[in-house]
Amino acid sequence: MVGTSQAPALRFDDGGWAQAIGNHVALDLVNTVAWRLDDARTVDRLPDGPELVRWAHFVGVLDDDTAAAFAHEVADDPALGGKVTARVRRARDQLYGVVQPLASGAEPSQEDVAALRRHLLGVLGRADVVTPMPLEWSIRLRSIADLPDALGLEMWRLLEQQDRARLRQCQDADCGWLFLDRTKNGSRVWCSSADCGNRTRARRHYQRRTPAAGGRPDKGTAPR
Repeated sequence: MVGTSQAPALRFDDGGWAQAIGNHVALDLVNTVAWRLDDARTVDRLPDGPELVRWAHFVGVLDDDTAAAFAHEVADDPALGGKVTARVRRARDQLYGVVQPLASGAEPSQEDVAALRRHLLGVLGRADVVTPMPLEWSIRLRSIADLPDALGLEMWRLLEQQDRARLRQCQDADCGWLFLDRTKNGSRVWCSSADCGNRTRARRHYQRRTPAAGGRPDKGTAPR
């Protein structure tokens, strides 16, 4: 199993963090919703334009100069940043509706597949062809308004190029983060062995020692 405890982290003002643990930008986008399976702790890490730009820079979608330019753009026009962020979040949730069932060994609904298909066909309709064979698409990032399409192209590449047998959901009961398992023997089960792995092992140990309580130990982890 590949641990991620030493991976760079994007820190937030409330003490939360994000890591690029998905082994694909599109899955790292899905993982911008933290603690997706725990309603009491679920938090969206893309609340507005500035955070969207900061995250896109962190995962390498934007280089330093483009990130700086887009940060100025959303500072000058917060409404634009809000609209772009809403588009990204909507597409992110459409992707989650398709890949989460696949990661769990199920099939997504036809409605979710159709919604994502419509979105991705729109993205490809606005993309440029870099090379015709092999076919390679690109999105020119001239404004933050182009960022949703750039991320949509990453979604297309995930679905077109990656092996669904490698798609996993973190086995922590509350996490919900998704990733591609790149281990040779396909043994990775946690988003991070040092985070969710340790917490789950501690929970199981607690339950073995206090079977009558039937409860769970203090989650005791910094918020994501």
